[in-house]
Amino acid sequence: MIQRVLLLSLVFIYTGLYAQGQSLNDIQNVKVDNLSDAQVEQLVKRAESAGMNEQQLAAYATDRGMSMSEVIKLRDRINQIRNGKKDINSTNGLKSTSPSPLNTFDIDPRLFDSLRVSDPYYDLTPVQKRIFGYKLFHNRDLTFSPSINLPTPKNYIIGSGDQLLIDVYGINQQSYDLTVNSDGKILIPNIGPIQVGGANIDAATARIKSSLSRIYSALSSGNSFLDVRVGNMRSIKVSMVGELNKPGTYTLPSFASVFNALFAAGGPNESGSFRAIQVYRNNQLFATVDIYDFLVKGESSQNVILSDNDVVIVQPIVRRVELTGPVRRDGFFEMKESETLLDLIKFAGGFQSTAYTQRMTIKRSSGQEYQVQDIDQSDFGKFNLRDGDILAVGELINRFSNRVKISGAVFRPGEYAIPEEGLTVLDLISKAEGITGDAFRNRAVLYRTKSDLTLEALSIDLEAILDKRMDDIPLRREDVLNIPSIFDLKEEFYIRISGEVNAPGTFNYAEKITLEDLIIKAGGLKESASESYIEIARRVKNDYSGKIADVKLVSIDKSLKLSQEKIELMPFDHVFIRKSPGFQREKLVEIQGEVLFPGEFALSNANERISDVIKRAGGLNQFAFPKGATLIRRTEYFRAPTDTEIKERNLIIVKENLEKNTGFNNEAEEIVASRVETRLQAKEDARLKKEEKERQNLAAKFRAERIQDISVGGDTEQVSLDFNQQELIGINLVEILKNPGSPYDLILEEGDILRIPKELQTVRMRGEVLFPTTARYQSGRGFRSYITRAGGFTEDARRKKSYVVYANGDVKRTRNLVFFKVYPMMEPGAEIIVPRKPEKQPMSPQQWVAIGSGLATLGLVIVQIINLTN
Repeated sequence: MIQRVLLLSLVFIYTGLYAQGQSLNDIQNVKVDNLSDAQVEQLVKRAESAGMNEQQLAAYATDRGMSMSEVIKLRDRINQIRNGKKDINSTNGLKSTSPSPLNTFDIDPRLFDSLRVSDPYYDLTPVQKRIFGYKLFHNRDLTFSPSINLPTPKNYIIGSGDQLLIDVYGINQQSYDLTVNSDGKILIPNIGPIQVGGANIDAATARIKSSLSRIYSALSSGNSFLDVRVGNMRSIKVSMVGELNKPGTYTLPSFASVFNALFAAGGPNESGSFRAIQVYRNNQLFATVDIYDFLVKGESSQNVILSDNDVVIVQPIVRRVELTGPVRRDGFFEMKESETLLDLIKFAGGFQSTAYTQRMTIKRSSGQEYQVQDIDQSDFGKFNLRDGDILAVGELINRFSNRVKISGAVFRPGEYAIPEEGLTVLDLISKAEGITGDAFRNRAVLYRTKSDLTLEALSIDLEAILDKRMDDIPLRREDVLNIPSIFDLKEEFYIRISGEVNAPGTFNYAEKITLEDLIIKAGGLKESASESYIEIARRVKNDYSGKIADVKLVSIDKSLKLSQEKIELMPFDHVFIRKSPGFQREKLVEIQGEVLFPGEFALSNANERISDVIKRAGGLNQFAFPKGATLIRRTEYFRAPTDTEIKERNLIIVKENLEKNTGFNNEAEEIVASRVETRLQAKEDARLKKEEKERQNLAAKFRAERIQDISVGGDTEQVSLDFNQQELIGINLVEILKNPGSPYDLILEEGDILRIPKELQTVRMRGEVLFPTTARYQSGRGFRSYITRAGGFTEDARRKKSYVVYANGDVKRTRNLVFFKVYPMMEPGAEIIVPRKPEKQPMSPQQWVAIGSGLATLGLVIVQIINLTN
């Protein structure tokens, strides 16, 4: 029974997929080159609805009979569409949260809409886009609608339905608003009917003027004037036939031209001619329009105004050729019989700068096979083309006929031309304005390309050529002369200094530089520097004993005065300025709260304790609560200000104090203020530069991590770690004051803060209690009593994990003794914390499905075992 159910399920699934795939059954007949982007979109949507990815679609197309070349083209077209707006997610801030059925295409659902907006020729196939003139009638941003705001053309033929506005002005004043009736006549009051149908504006005006002169004699004498114009235009019907995208009969305004009609009919199709568009009027050929004249020359004289019942015929093309290569616009062009290759080049906009214009290659059909023919430039103007010709324009060879190069230690390295009379090494150096002072004159290298295109290196004694002791060497095309610098042939020298100087770092080495000179470059010694214990680490050369560095201990005059014994440095020396062992910077601690003299205190020695500082602070006052005293100490995560930062902060205070007395400072103080300002500005510039560099490094690191995160295809959970820079230390101040120097009496460290509060009288309840509050402390009340004061435990309270934080920072938790809970004792200032039970995570649908699948699999295994047993 189970096997039958499984079989039926597979049949239903296969049937559903087959029904969805019916829309793709004709895929073997698809020609990818003839598909527009819109049609490719429809194909993608069909595959998506059938649940196919890219590989499955390709396999399906192959199975249906599509050739491998067409399958490759289809993949390329889909990739082009996908990459056409590849940063759509980053620009719009959008991100797909779940893979689509067509997951390997990775196409955003709004991608095609964006392509429609950005590409006015979205619906054209690649072949149609290459037909010269085809885009003219398919650009959505271009319209050929006739303008009705222009003056009435003199050759406009009046017909039934036209509105004629007639104005008489001068001695006589009169206006008429008349409509031409179906007989082509207008009826003027007191005059009668006048035949104007079939006449142009000039002829109709003459007839109307002749009739009106009978009642307005001033029209004949020239004292009155007549103006006739067309108001509302009539509509005409034009038949569009032949090789058009949308042939049919169109209703157009009477001002419409041939281009208006072609635009309405979608223009010529792929087989339609752009050079022989015929207009028939009254069963006779009235005009022939050549669209190329408009596209190439901008001439619109052939764009005739159409009349009612005109027929526009687009004939099939007779002669079309293809032009490829570096021209301004390549593609398919329609040629007339009398036109030559030179005309084709004009249609293509001429050659690009990289084109080889001396010769072109043509592929031409002979009726049985193709032939290749070369056409010289002199024959361009007399070579006639045939239908189907394919012309190729070559590109310039990427080489130079008279170029040489010079590089290295010259004043103007670069490329130079070889004149007709030739060029030598000395001539080239002269063109480069000579060699620089650091040029290595013993040897230069001339790189030369041989006739077999292999590289040859010729060594040159540059010194001998410059001194005329050796013959000059003539150069050939593509020779490269390299004159090295002496600095290119040796390691760059530097020296380093670190330790107790104001600006430690690495500096350029100079010959005969001394230790004192380097200290001056490093901003001088700090106050903490030891001038009698300085190390110089020097590199070891040619020593095979295993020695790593030659270390010398020296001493200098702290005033850096010149002495007879100079300590000259060597390249790559590293100088270490040690801190003086007797130098100590003050270390501060702070006492807050109930002592006689609260505030900061400097530690007098390294083993000063809590009791010692309290004694220096005058002891506790009458309001102090020793049991609640706490010690706050810096953790390992605390970032203490550096000596440089402390010095900078102090200089800022000095500057601010000097600025307060601006106008009252003496000359020395003004100089100090200026000097401090300069130093602070330099430090600020260096700080900003360092922050900018760190910001760029952080941004680059973030981008790399983000790319790595995206590449693995998942969102990473952001983990936030809180590193406390200070922590509370529980102390027993009562015991410390009773037994100074005992283990309870801790040795103080820099930055310690001792807090001694007033006597506390409250107890706080926080966490999972019904009403978190603060209650008055009462001696004798226990833990449960204060919980009752807060309304009791909540249902989510984790009672056995409750704990008490005392005023001095100590913590005690609830303990279990057999079947009883032992709660901590209560003291003034204590805080009861009741934590929350951990939430139980419900099983997700995926977990239920996994369990169900496992049980189903287990059931099938059991059935199989039973069947095998039977």
